Formats: sequence, C-alpha cells, structure tokens
Amino acid sequence: MTFGDNRLLPALFGEQNSHLSDIEKAFDVTIHGRGNQVMISGKSADTKRARDILSILWNKLQEGDNVDDQTVDAALRFSLADKDSSMTNTPHTNLKDFASVKGQISVRKKNIAPRSPMQAQYIEMMQSKEAVFGIGPAGTGKTYLAVAQAVALFEQEKIERIILSRPAVEAGERLGFLPGDLKEKIDPYLRPLYDALYDTMGAEKAEKRILAKDIEIAPLAFMRGRTLTNAFVILDEAQNTTSMQMKMFLTRLGEGSRMVITGDPSQIDLPKGETSGLMEAVGILQDVDAVGIIHFGSKDIVRSSIVQKIVNAYDARDGKNKS
Repeated sequence: MTFGDNRLLPALFGEQNSHLSDIEKAFDVTIHGRGNQVMISGKSADTKRARDILSILWNKLQEGDNVDDQTVDAALRFSLADKDSSMTNTPHTNLKDFASVKGQISVRKKNIAPRSPMQAQYIEMMQSKEAVFGIGPAGTGKTYLAVAQAVALFEQEKIERIILSRPAVEAGERLGFLPGDLKEKIDPYLRPLYDALYDTMGAEKAEKRILAKDIEIAPLAFMRGRTLTNAFVILDEAQNTTSMQMKMFLTRLGEGSRMVITGDPSQIDLPKGETSGLMEAVGILQDVDAVGIIHFGSKDIVRSSIVQKIVNAYDARDGKNKS
C-alpha cells in the first residue's frame, strides 16, 4: 500500500507503530512500514481485512477526523464481527458501516460514533423505537450512548425535556441517615448520569438546563404518578427495580416521549428472593414492536481491556458454580 501524504502517516501508524501492532495481532499478519509504503503479509483473507482497515483509517485522516487507539479498536471490532458466525445476521457488522456516518450521534460538542456492532444496533434502535432496553455488563456504553442520544434530540428540539433516573437501592432505608439535604443524599447514586451529561453537553450548559428544569435528574421513586410527555427518559441501573417499580416506570411514557432502560443483570442488589423488574420486563415485552432489546456481552466492553478480562473471569467463575 502507498500513501500520498507523509504528514498523516504518524497518526495512521500510531505511537511507536502501535496501531499497526494492534492490526497485526487481530489478524495474525505482519506489517512492515517504510517511508510512505506499507507491506502486509499473511493469509489472503487476513491481509485483505488489514488492508481494508488501513484504507478506511487513512480516509478518515484525509477527511480531518481523529484516528486514535479507540478508533482503531472500533475498526477492529467491526471487522472481526464479520468473522464471527454468531454475528452474521446482525445489520451492523462490517467496515462499511464503520466507515460511514451511519449510526452516529451528533451533539454540538462532538460526534459520537459506535465503537462496536452492538453499539451501532443500540443507536439505531434508540433512533427508531419508543422504548429500548440496553442490557449487559459494565463498560459497554449503555448509559453514555443513551444520554448522548437524549442530548442530540434535545438540541434538535425534537423533545422538550430530558429525565434521568436511577433506583437508589443501595441506600435503602438508610437514606434518611445520610448527611445533607435530599439532593445531597441522592446525588452520589446519580453521579454516572451527571458525568455522561457533562461530557456530551458540557458542564456549564448542563447545569443551566438543570436549573431551568429542562433536565431533571431524580430517583425512580419520584416518577410515581407522573405522565412524561415530549421527553427522553432514561432509567439507569434498572436491574435494581422491583416488578412493581418497573411497571410503574414504563407506564409513565406519554405522547412524544421515548424511554431507554439500561441495566446489568449480574449486579442485582435487590433483597434475596426479590424479582428484578428489568429481567421480568424483557421477557414480557420481547414481542412488542415498539420496544427494542439489545443484549451486550463481554466482547462489547469498550471501556478498557482490563474490564473485559475482569468480566470474563467472573463469568467463568459463575459458569463453574452453575455446573
């Protein structure tokens, strides 16, 4: 392969050729760079995949896009999904989708592209369904992408309000013993939602919108008795809802509103014997057309490679215990 602009080559190759090394490991190929030329050796199918990735990354650089470790990781995920027979029936499993702006969330602060085929499906569902369940382990982007989609629709004036909620199960009956007023008591449980909101909208603008009541961040208990219209409503950590709480939350959906419910079934903090409203709802609503359900796995973890290893280790332990 020959590349025309030497100024872009450091970004393409990565620091100390780290991007080339990642591609080599993913496809069991050898890549040699000399000047503005690259030679790829290995099996035919693998060298083609490596070539395709380098071509797409090069095009992104020429268009002024940033190509960092996360971009390379995303490209590899999309390409490797084509090789996984379990993924062949999913709509977003090839590099063409990664190369295009398809499935991208655009907010004023930045553009957010999916970093895995499952994230691409998740984004597509949030853009087309009235209610979406994002289920899977930590680090798969469930909450962050939901908040980003809410911010995008708010900035486009397609919704009037953003409502972010979590069950404060961890505090339980001890909430009253925590120091501070009600806001100070519940804020620690809602901090992940604040973090995602600040990153996609900006802290100053988000705080102004919160003060203006355009954005509401509240515990799940505050949803009872309300009808939420023209709003984007997110329920995070939904594995810790009871059956009654989940039914209450789902029936708040009003005219012009959308809901996203996220949760990790492996981190249920409910009292022993209590049924998780999240898993019950998924079973009940799986055949409802207006409802989308995405199941993320450990392969979809984009937060850090160590997180993926930790989740895999716990899954292996749980599998042995079940056996």
